[in-house]
Amino acid sequence: MTLSESQKDAVTELVNIAFSRTAAALSELTGNRVELTVPEVSAHAIADLIPALGQFVHGEVATVHQIFGGPVSGDAFLLLDIDGATRLVSLLAEAGAPTTQMGESAREVLAEVGNILLNACLGVFGDLLEVRFTFAVPRLHLDSLGSMIDSLLIGADEIRHALLIGARFRVRGSEVTGCMVLVLGVTSLDLFVAAIEGWAERATRA
Repeated sequence: MTLSESQKDAVTELVNIAFSRTAAALSELTGNRVELTVPEVSAHAIADLIPALGQFVHGEVATVHQIFGGPVSGDAFLLLDIDGATRLVSLLAEAGAPTTQMGESAREVLAEVGNILLNACLGVFGDLLEVRFTFAVPRLHLDSLGSMIDSLLIGADEIRHALLIGARFRVRGSEVTGCMVLVLGVTSLDLFVAAIEGWAERATRA
């Protein structure tokens, strides 16, 4: 699965809108100015995801996972490596440093950041693409990158692909790099891309 340049541009523009709303929500929540910048968006088979993720996260990762359903259904993830999660938590709140035995307050900060980002992105996608999503409660996991990928393969009943969206958080002059991943079955991915193309055409005509 590859995206054409026009499809990449449309997805990136959609994500930019979603990230600007997310940054505003995080800024209001934390009292710190939060900026989110979006690098290149790419599509990958699940089997090829680890090399692609390597430019954003390494080793042990903190993952906020949200399942969503509707005409387009799949899994949404926010991934930060432990070092990045540590710095983001320390920048956003006095919650202590996340570790594999991270304290409850640090876990809550990370889970809330992931919840805001994933809900805002999926909410914007739903509003602009005129697709109604349902959401499960996000879950925070601390695991290796390989274990996270393995969990995607369990129970997969069709070939699935991942949309990889780099996320760079800038808070108080510091930058933390992570990524957002949408894992979609072939049918959902086709519907999602078609909806984005339709939205881009309507925006061009407006």
